[in-house]
Amino acid sequence: MEIRQRSLKYMVEREVLDEQKLEEVSQRKTYSDTHRPIRERIKGSIKLKKTVVSFFPILYWLPKYSIWDYGMPDLISGISVGIMHLPQGMAYALLASLPPVIGLYTSLYPALIYIFFGTSRHISIGTFTVLSIMVGSVTERLAPDENFFKTNGTNVTEVDTDARDSYRIQVAAATTVLGGLIQVVLGLVKFGFVGTYLSEPLVRAYTTAAAAHAVVAQLKYMFGVSPTRFSGPLALIYTLMDVCSQLPHTHLPTLVVSVVSMVLLIAMKELNSFLNPKLPVPIPGELITITVATLISSYTGLNSSYQISVVGDIPSGLSSPQVPNVSLFGEVISDAFALAIVGYAISISLGKTFALKHGYKVDSNQELVALGLSNTVGGFFQCYSVCPSMSRSLIQETTGGKTQMAGVASALIVLVTILKLGPLFQDLPKAVLSSIVFVNLKGMFKQHSDVVPLWRSSKIDLVRGGVDLHVGLNPNIALFVPTYSVLGNIPGTELYLDIETHREAREIPGITIFRSSSTVYFANAELYLEALKEKSGLDISKMIIYKRRQEAKQKRREKRAERRAKRQAKREVLSPVVDQLEFGNFFSESVTKKHLFATVHDAVIYCLNHRGATSLPRYEPSAVSTASPASL
Repeated sequence: MEIRQRSLKYMVEREVLDEQKLEEVSQRKTYSDTHRPIRERIKGSIKLKKTVVSFFPILYWLPKYSIWDYGMPDLISGISVGIMHLPQGMAYALLASLPPVIGLYTSLYPALIYIFFGTSRHISIGTFTVLSIMVGSVTERLAPDENFFKTNGTNVTEVDTDARDSYRIQVAAATTVLGGLIQVVLGLVKFGFVGTYLSEPLVRAYTTAAAAHAVVAQLKYMFGVSPTRFSGPLALIYTLMDVCSQLPHTHLPTLVVSVVSMVLLIAMKELNSFLNPKLPVPIPGELITITVATLISSYTGLNSSYQISVVGDIPSGLSSPQVPNVSLFGEVISDAFALAIVGYAISISLGKTFALKHGYKVDSNQELVALGLSNTVGGFFQCYSVCPSMSRSLIQETTGGKTQMAGVASALIVLVTILKLGPLFQDLPKAVLSSIVFVNLKGMFKQHSDVVPLWRSSKIDLVRGGVDLHVGLNPNIALFVPTYSVLGNIPGTELYLDIETHREAREIPGITIFRSSSTVYFANAELYLEALKEKSGLDISKMIIYKRRQEAKQKRREKRAERRAKRQAKREVLSPVVDQLEFGNFFSESVTKKHLFATVHDAVIYCLNHRGATSLPRYEPSAVSTASPASL
């Protein structure tokens, strides 16, 4: 509904106020008035029970857990996610240039740790495409094939894969433990907000670049060729050119396996999309594909008869904990920091998405600690860096998962596979795992269409999206924390100052004036909402949820109206801000330019008039404020 706003006028007459006179009139409080002694603050803030529960969130929800209400949904959800962990774990391990069994370990240990420390109810911790690629760049840089050549009994030079893989596992574990420790430290010093300083254009550009790297990395398995490994900013182009030059030497049986696998996987995904409203759980297309491929490979001898590369030995049983090679820390510290930041950014964005949808809150600092502990402990068990996966998290949520008990169920599926079923996948062709990675990148491929809008919205973020640039060290991360306050009117003036620091600043009844010391943008939006809730008592998250539900009902009753054509305004006092809001499609039928005012006083007069008041309430000034400057 459009608000009809009639012309309002006001006139203010006051003496010219310099800063000194303003402090006298407003009765600004001293530092000692606004800050209690540190001993008092520490004594008043420490509550043992609250501290313990905040560090172990499982102590909050597990005692209240209802098996009747949550047991079956969590079990179904956990089984569905666990089934996804198996093919994705083995497939993404190839992206990290590690043995497939390491992917299974990575799907088990970190997920169990997160259950105790995490605050999100729906995210699924484990392997992820982008982090796998980042780890792969470290393992291949520090443990390239050429460092492990050996001569066999027939004087043929070949790669000692056992020695190479063993060292790559050490590199990945050291990087993971160091990255996890960085996350824990950042979380303990309340640095959780750092993840919010990664803009959406930057993250999308980064994941788009990662998709390109992932595709090129899998081509050697899909075509059965052996391209040279390149490093540097043009490594992707050089590797792609080398793969193309070797296409005449494509191993046809491997290519046939890749094509058939992709066709089957895509068909399963399309079938799931078509039957989604009717199926309680999705068809496990990836598991079906690797099972069928393993059976065919085992009974037809694809490896021995057609020289198709297979997964090979998958040891059964759990790995014993090993202390990471600390001598590698110096060589991987920058990679560890980048993994820590990128992993956390993905984790907190997914966590907050589900939290907003289901009406609960995730603690950004505790999430940083939880992810850090998952990585640190996992690194001792030969795991590599983890974060939640969008696909698995969506399955965990859409199949009815209510709590992280679903994570327990999915971990049990992986555990049984490692203990008993792992050796059954030894004949699985690597081309099938590469096809799984390739098909799962479908969503990221679509982001290539974002190049034009990303270029328009943030050219710098788009350029910085190259996967070889460490996002963790990106100067886009601005370490600035804004301050917030509620303003009150200084009687007899049109001035509004912080009511906590000025005694004479009076709140306008029925109106809350909330001020941020910086412009509201992507990085501090959540901080802004938290401060607004604390200062005013308004829970914006609940209001947003309620509003979205009402909008959903309205959309079901009416067809969505076509967007109005953009009209270029004449520039006013607020034109730079208005231009940015228009560019971001901020205005709508319910929020128009008539909701923006040139000054705070204009907004207050409008609100008072809208409520039927004709003027500001009158206050009797305190005795101090009427005294002369000399007597003060």
